[in-house]
Amino acid sequence: MTDAETAEVAHLVATSNDLPLLDRLEDVVNLQRSLGELYVRYSAGPQDDSPEESEDKESGCRLPGLSTNPITPEPWWNRPAVEWVARQLCQYGHLSERPGVVGWLLTGSLVGRGPDSEPLLADVRPQAVISPDCQRAAAELYEAAFEPGRH
Repeated sequence: MTDAETAEVAHLVATSNDLPLLDRLEDVVNLQRSLGELYVRYSAGPQDDSPEESEDKESGCRLPGLSTNPITPEPWWNRPAVEWVARQLCQYGHLSERPGVVGWLLTGSLVGRGPDSEPLLADVRPQAVISPDCQRAAAELYEAAFEPGRH
């Protein structure tokens, strides 16, 4: 998918759900600070995820909530919050390269953990959509601040 197509999908998801489209990592950090617990999900958007269930593709099991990734830094994190955000956006950011898939931010009730120990959320409240520029900035910061793949 081209950058223009990805940007168009992100804009459509944001407008159809009346959500802000975040262009900067700092906007994500500020949103997390104002809301507390915040998560990211990569999918076709909140309307597509309205049943609030995920499926473990490997086992075929239905999960009791939406599979997400935490945006809120852990208490032990002693680096800048923006670096945590960039790292978390990059963990599944490759999914946003699929046609029709965007990263969107949400809050909700933690109802369990998925097979990769990812948080599963119910009572989901969509908060914002990640723009391709924001996703790109996350990838750039991730590469600059960390040693991806180092064990």
